[in-house]
Amino acid sequence: MFSTSGDILNLVIAVCVIALTIFLCLSLYYLISTVKKAHRVINSVEKGVNKIQELIDFLHGKIKNGGAYLMLAGELIKKGFDYFSKKEKKYDDEETPKRKRKSKK
Repeated sequence: MFSTSGDILNLVIAVCVIALTIFLCLSLYYLISTVKKAHRVINSVEKGVNKIQELIDFLHGKIKNGGAYLMLAGELIKKGFDYFSKKEKKYDDEETPKRKRKSKK
């Protein structure tokens, strides 16, 4: 079957080439599988980030609109305090002369 050492060398080279081909095919298979899984993970993370961004935009809009209402309520409360403080001051001014009169007697 093998008449010379060159035939054995060719057989060994052929077996090595076949083994290398199988190794490269398996390596490519696992590399492609890993890249595919990484792509799935990246897509799911991207969807999650998009949902979080939508939530943040929604909350930002609500806070922005709520802030306008809060400022309006603050102004209303401020005007209410001003009104009642003026009333109280007016009431105190009216009461002060009566107290003075009573204390003079």
